Amino acid sequence: MYNMLKHAHSGLRWVLLLALIFAIIKGYQAWKGGQGFSKKASLFGLIFTHVQLLIGLLLYGVFSPLVSFGEGFMKNSVTRFYTVEHLAIMLLAIILITVGYSRGKRKSNDADAGKSVFTFYLIGLFLILLGIPWPFRGLGAGWF
Repeated sequence: MYNMLKHAHSGLRWVLLLALIFAIIKGYQAWKGGQGFSKKASLFGLIFTHVQLLIGLLLYGVFSPLVSFGEGFMKNSVTRFYTVEHLAIMLLAIILITVGYSRGKRKSNDADAGKSVFTFYLIGLFLILLGIPWPFRGLGAGWF
C-alpha cells in the first residue's frame, strides 16, 4: 500500500504543477489581459492540491517509514525533512491556494478575481516547488 500511495503522490505532483501553472496563467490573463476569470482553472488547481493533501496525510500518518518522531529524528536530515519540513511547507502552500481560490471566487470583478488567484497560487506554487523532495536534493525521492 505504501508504494502505491507513494507513486500516486509523486506522479500526481506533475498534474498538480500543470494545473497550478494553468490557473496562474488564466488568473494573470483575467487580471492584466481583460479576459474573463476562469473559475474552472482555479478550481482544478484547488482540487488537485487537496487530493495531494489527502494522499500525503495518509502517507504521513499511516504508511510512511520516513516519518518518525523517535529520538534524534531532528538530527537526521531525511527524517526531519519528511516529518517536519515537507509537511509544514506543503500545508502553508495549500492554505494559500485555498485562500486564493476563496477570495477569487467572491470577487465580483474578473480582474480582481484573477489577481487574487494569480498572487496566491503563484506563492503556493513557489512553496510547493521548494517543498518537493527533488532527486537532486538527496532525500531519497525520484522523479516519479
